[in-house]
Amino acid sequence: MDEDVAFLSATEIATAVRERQLSPLEVVDRYLGRIERLNPRLNAYITVTAEHARTAARELEKKLSRRKATGPLLGVPVAVKDQFCTQGVRTTDGSFAYRDFIPRHDATVVQRLTDAGAIMLGKLAMSELALGGTRRSAWGTTRNPWDTERTPGESSTGSGAALGAHLCAASVGEDTGGSGRVPAAYCNAVGLRPTYGRVSRNGMMTACWFLDQAAPMTKTVADCALLLGVIAGRDELDMTTSRRRVPDYAASLGDGIQGVRIGVIRELHEHPNVHPDVKACVDRALQRFTELGAHVREVSIPLMNIAGALYIAIGDTEGAGAADDLLREHSSELDAASRTRLLAAALVPFKLYNRAMKARVQLRRQFINALECVDVLACATSPYPPPRHADLTAPFQDGDDVRSRFFFRRAYTGSYALAALPAISVPCGFTSRRLPVGLQLGGKPFAEEMLLRVAAAYERAEPWHLQRAPEATIA
Repeated sequence: MDEDVAFLSATEIATAVRERQLSPLEVVDRYLGRIERLNPRLNAYITVTAEHARTAARELEKKLSRRKATGPLLGVPVAVKDQFCTQGVRTTDGSFAYRDFIPRHDATVVQRLTDAGAIMLGKLAMSELALGGTRRSAWGTTRNPWDTERTPGESSTGSGAALGAHLCAASVGEDTGGSGRVPAAYCNAVGLRPTYGRVSRNGMMTACWFLDQAAPMTKTVADCALLLGVIAGRDELDMTTSRRRVPDYAASLGDGIQGVRIGVIRELHEHPNVHPDVKACVDRALQRFTELGAHVREVSIPLMNIAGALYIAIGDTEGAGAADDLLREHSSELDAASRTRLLAAALVPFKLYNRAMKARVQLRRQFINALECVDVLACATSPYPPPRHADLTAPFQDGDDVRSRFFFRRAYTGSYALAALPAISVPCGFTSRRLPVGLQLGGKPFAEEMLLRVAAAYERAEPWHLQRAPEATIA
């Protein structure tokens, strides 16, 4: 089979398998061969379930021969962030402390993927406990296939790297404050944070109860719509899930965006610290939206200036609470940076946390007010290209350095998590050094259909996702 099979989209693979143009086992073997060849350099996977994948592929071939195979993800090789429990397969949450944890049940997201016909290739690397900022991972540093000296993003590091290097056809990461969207942006992929409650979190190890969301991460917008349709919906095992009907997210992808109102967030787009190449890419995308018939205007969300600090105050404090037993009983097994961050967050006074939660409500209200005037909000996914690993792990110099590295970029994605609103990142070009740039689109509660429609229109006009990373093309 031709090597280009690994570069097909999930939608294309499912169609080809269904029509018997591709064999599930051949597709799986092609991906496993790439993982064997490229993963030692990229460290995208923590655990590869090769034999399980081959067995599932053979079973699917038998069903296909009897015309009993169904499902929208038929034969699609997928992988999930190692934050999702998998029956009989080690689930580490990115931490050496969980190196021997073997769940007895699948997370709901995993079960829904396999029920839809997907074939699981393994568990993907992540920052420890989904925190971000891990200095020394127990499973090695995950590298960006566009530049191995740079991060693929946090905390769904492996999901971004695996998609960028075509080591899986689709993935589900997790997004607490940008953990799915930023790796997508840094690796030239698509990443969606759904509305809080749209997707079940049953069987997903907790980072921050009021912010965590499963995040479809894919090669194309159509694949993202397909994946979301599979994993979304009410789950009686997660009482935070919504009873709203799950629409056909793919149905309106080709409708165009004539007359759609797009609001550019002034506080983020005009910030003086935005990298000039990133701003130029977003400006070109906004111009393309105008050419496609959308109405682009500026909007203001004043509290965006402190959104990064609010996110840290809430997310880290809740993260410390979730990891309380781990800190008490296994702190020596944690990465030093993770341990320090959690211990510091555990000292945050309740008064400060309470004030941050009140400000969060006001931030959401400002988002909702802005979305009364426009249909979609736009800004960069990250204000700068993927940083070098050495820059991420460098010691902090002073308070300003802490604020710049901890707060600034988190406003871009963390603000949507705080507001409990959906947002999607799509490829929108490259810097002068050929590093990917992501465009972020956000919307009203449960407005995933609109976001996917706008993202698809842009993707058709500007197919940046077809560019291949240097590491993905190594023979």
